[in-house]
Amino acid sequence: MFCVLLVTVILFVFEVFPVDKIAFLIIVSLTLLGLVKPEEAISGFSNSATIAVLALMILAIALEENGVINWLASGMGRIKGFPLYVMAPLFMFVTAGISAFISTTAVVIVFIKIVNQLSEKYNVPQSKLLLPISFAGILGGSCTLMGTSTNLIVNSVATDLGAEKLGFFEFSLLGSIFLIISMVYLTLTLHWLPWGKTKNIDEDYNLDNYVTHVHINADSQLVGKTVQESFLFENPDVTLLKLTRNHRVHNSPGKYITFKAGDELLLMCDLENLSRINASENLSLNEKQHITASTFDEIGPKEAQEKEGELEARVFVELLMLPGAQFLGKTLGVLRSSMIQDIIPIAIKKRKTLTNLKERLVRSSMNKLVLKVGDRLLLETSREKLETLSTMENVLLLEEFDSVRSSSKFKRYFSLAVLLLVIGLAASGILSIMVSALTGVCILLLTKNLDLSTVYKKVNWQIFFLLAGMIPLGTAMHNTGADVFISEGLLKFLFDQPGYVVIGTLFFSTMILSAVISNNATAIIMTPISIAVAQGMQYDFKPFILAVMFAANFSFFTPVGYQTNTLIYSLGNYRFSHFLIIGGLLSLILAVVASLLLTNML
Repeated sequence: MFCVLLVTVILFVFEVFPVDKIAFLIIVSLTLLGLVKPEEAISGFSNSATIAVLALMILAIALEENGVINWLASGMGRIKGFPLYVMAPLFMFVTAGISAFISTTAVVIVFIKIVNQLSEKYNVPQSKLLLPISFAGILGGSCTLMGTSTNLIVNSVATDLGAEKLGFFEFSLLGSIFLIISMVYLTLTLHWLPWGKTKNIDEDYNLDNYVTHVHINADSQLVGKTVQESFLFENPDVTLLKLTRNHRVHNSPGKYITFKAGDELLLMCDLENLSRINASENLSLNEKQHITASTFDEIGPKEAQEKEGELEARVFVELLMLPGAQFLGKTLGVLRSSMIQDIIPIAIKKRKTLTNLKERLVRSSMNKLVLKVGDRLLLETSREKLETLSTMENVLLLEEFDSVRSSSKFKRYFSLAVLLLVIGLAASGILSIMVSALTGVCILLLTKNLDLSTVYKKVNWQIFFLLAGMIPLGTAMHNTGADVFISEGLLKFLFDQPGYVVIGTLFFSTMILSAVISNNATAIIMTPISIAVAQGMQYDFKPFILAVMFAANFSFFTPVGYQTNTLIYSLGNYRFSHFLIIGGLLSLILAVVASLLLTNML
């Protein structure tokens, strides 16, 4: 059992496989090793917490599609003139309030868009806001039982082990205290966050070094050759992205096109190949496409004006990869061959991870890295194509243009009413969270306020399969006595220690583990241990369960502990040290406060 746990942790830490693939590996390993029965191995797929999380994700999709989340957050743009030390707490408060009832990731994504727009239009420093917003979303989600999948899974595992079921708002007061402390702390630490001046996209990707306009001179060796006969075709480190001839643009030109004098090429290559081109091919490098006086005379004022407008319409756009994006797992080469016409993938910017502390940017090689959640894809396209990009599922368009999905007021208010109904039914105890959430989804489907085809595309299936795969791990720990073995070791270590030391040790251990593996996986591993420790020390289960629940959520000191931290990491130009120092100190403060508050419940 411990070998399986060790391998699981290593796979999570080093991101050897996607989390859903690791989940399937766990299911099969536990079954083949005889640590669980086949029925127990697949029990995660029918677990009430797994189904509840799926239903809540579908509800969040409906709220996003029908404009509810945007509507709830729309007023935040009006505070653009407020001082930063007023703006940040307001953003945190609203984010936390919405995240208590709607998927934290969905809420933070909406606020990323709002902050990005404020940064572009009003020079609001987005780096001062994104990290506090992400942390506030996590804290807000910790305030109610339906706020995060972690809360639901801890409650489910604990109930299966004989603990009393937690109420919907049972720990909201504690969560609110943690939120208020964190808001004050984060407001005071704004000074140490980077100003994050908005970089020019060319500077951020260092495009002048890698993507260049080339003019073919009359005596160039390329004149009269086809693309296939030139070095552009032979050299894998040089890519011809675009050919412009007589003001006509050919994107990704075929290998049989013959070069002519005066052709303009858009090349992507490394510095070594740029030097070679400059020295031997008689081409003019870095010649920008602009309207010169001679061009004006040659083609006339009207045509020159049209050409200038055509060139100005070309823009660089970044797409942030969200869970479920259609581009995930694809290389730059595959994207170039499959992308919609007139949309040219230029570069992939990788998010940083524990195994990739130095940010990597791939332009000249198309097959080294694939897109993952949190990565950014740089595209060159026309403004007319921005509408197409903005409608793509599970990608965030990081550009000042952002189309707002049109949704009727009826759909918006009806979806909000369904959410309130779900909350009311679950909070009152009339129905369980799973049944109330499924009821809400059913109402939205029957009234055509939700389309299943959209659900299939936008549901984060990774979380669903992760939960389904990790739940048998907790069962296996209980079957093999691994949870009792660990708890006995802890009991010896904590023997005769005061309650706050016991709770504090459990809280801190859970928080450290959640920093390197999924918070849901952490919760499933630590919940049986916490209950075994409480049972061995003859304490009430509840403080121990809440310690695991809050600690698993409070993943502040690494950018990979929680999905929202991963998304804002590169967007805010943060360093690992910002999470380690600012987030680490916040984690310590909350650990101390939580230990004292939860000890009073013993």
